[in-house]
Amino acid sequence: MKGMQDFDRITWNPNQMNGQPCIRGMRLTVRRVVEAAALYPDRDELLRNYPELEPDDIQQALAYAAANLEDRAAFNDVA
Repeated sequence: MKGMQDFDRITWNPNQMNGQPCIRGMRLTVRRVVEAAALYPDRDELLRNYPELEPDDIQQALAYAAANLEDRAAFNDVA
């Protein structure tokens, strides 16, 4: 895995979309893009339905989401 990625397509504005991370200042949240990527596994179809998106926007939204998830296993003690 690469080192820390520069998320230059992810923007934050406390006055827009309640401060949620968005794509390139648009009113399109990272969460919505990640959800759309799950709903439209065919990237061409996704881009047809979201013409304002660019392929790099989708890739960076997914990478941003992955980078912000906690990757820790919790183990229960078994007696």
